Amino acid sequence: MMSPNECTATSVSPVGDNTDPRTVASRKPMLAAMIVGALILAATVVLAPSLWTFFSNGGAVRTWVDSQGVLAPAAMAALVVAQIVVAILPGEPVELAAGYLFGFFEGTVICLVGGLIGTLGVTVLVKVFGLRAVRTFFSEEQLASISWLRDSKRFELIMLIVFLIPGTPKDVLTYAAGLTACPWWRIAAIGTVGRIPSIVTSTLAAGFASEGSWTAAGITLIATGIIVAGGAVAYRALSRRAAR
Repeated sequence: MMSPNECTATSVSPVGDNTDPRTVASRKPMLAAMIVGALILAATVVLAPSLWTFFSNGGAVRTWVDSQGVLAPAAMAALVVAQIVVAILPGEPVELAAGYLFGFFEGTVICLVGGLIGTLGVTVLVKVFGLRAVRTFFSEEQLASISWLRDSKRFELIMLIVFLIPGTPKDVLTYAAGLTACPWWRIAAIGTVGRIPSIVTSTLAAGFASEGSWTAAGITLIATGIIVAGGAVAYRALSRRAAR
């Protein structure tokens, strides 16, 4: 297990000799990550309005994914990845589309796989670009609102609890986690497991709707709304308590 404060300090890497071939080789993956990250950020700025319109329209998402034929599951997972990396995009329409097109079980698996890849992508971006990547999508006020979590001595446990609560700001938490010294694989594990309740409620409701079970779909959505409202109250209480 990690020591209590291990996840709260930002890691600092020593600067090596630029002429050492081993140092140059070790920097190639980071350089590649920086190039990919820069392209993603640039594309986000240019395409943001059209991306928002597309991701907000569940019908458009379903139509596009369905048109991909045998590649539809991969296309669906790619949309989940994009929604997490480009944090300003809404995620609920994508999860609902996954449940509607693929059913509860397969839709949930696709969303979880996409969530894992997306979380890894965010972690790499933040580890490479630091606050520059975070500030691309979030304001100082948004970062300040979750500073109590990032600075907590029980960072991993609290992050998991917060992620398990539907309706909490998971995207900003994912980016903030990358600013800590927590290993990438722990962040990915917490982010993936923590998204399960939110994904399950969405894919279950959409799966019922695709089968014409509107009563079951309605009950699921009502129950989800109650859980989200309760989660919002619990999140505020947790943040106030931790900030004391």
